[in-house]
Amino acid sequence: MALPLFLLYEGLLLLTSVGRGMHVRVGADVWIKQLLGAFGVYGMQALAVLVLVAGIAVFWYERRRNVPLRVRYFGWMIVESAGYAVVLALLVGGVVGFIFGLQATPLLMAQVSELPLPTLLILSIGAGLYEELFFRVLLVGGLYLGLRRLLQQPRWAYPIAAVVGALIFSAVHYIGPLGDPFAPASFTFRFLFGLALNALFLWRGFAIAAWTHALYDVFVVTSLLG
Repeated sequence: MALPLFLLYEGLLLLTSVGRGMHVRVGADVWIKQLLGAFGVYGMQALAVLVLVAGIAVFWYERRRNVPLRVRYFGWMIVESAGYAVVLALLVGGVVGFIFGLQATPLLMAQVSELPLPTLLILSIGAGLYEELFFRVLLVGGLYLGLRRLLQQPRWAYPIAAVVGALIFSAVHYIGPLGDPFAPASFTFRFLFGLALNALFLWRGFAIAAWTHALYDVFVVTSLLG
């Protein structure tokens, strides 16, 4: 289900970079590929192979459990993700607005708004895929597995991992030369949004969380800059 996001992001980047030599990428995309590079795996093609192998492995596992694969479910999953994106925007935005008395969404676009709309849409798709893969699957999932072994009460492993992961998810947006200027409202918004995505990842899985994140970013970009 997440594979179309991968193909859209990498394909559109390839098309828009023709004749330009370089292009902007999502930070989590670069981190994951650097992590793969540390193990001797380089480039988009290598990552594509890993994604396909993982997809085939999951498909084979589900088929062995006699779980049917119905194509019509894919469209409904995108509709479901769009619904979550709207609900999370209203809930998290409403909480931040109640606390700070302002809207956090424009603050999130303060720096990237200088980029052209097509680039922002491509980055929105990439953020949904790679940030969820990095923060939800690798970071929160890894923290959960580690804490479950370390804590005497394993039931606290996921809440702790979810909160720590959401804090890191929010904080990294202010690091580096392309980071946003720090603002309590935008930090709180990203923290609460990260918590909500953690819950969605636990409840509905990686693909739904990735599509929800991507569609939310697309909605924000098109509403503010479209």
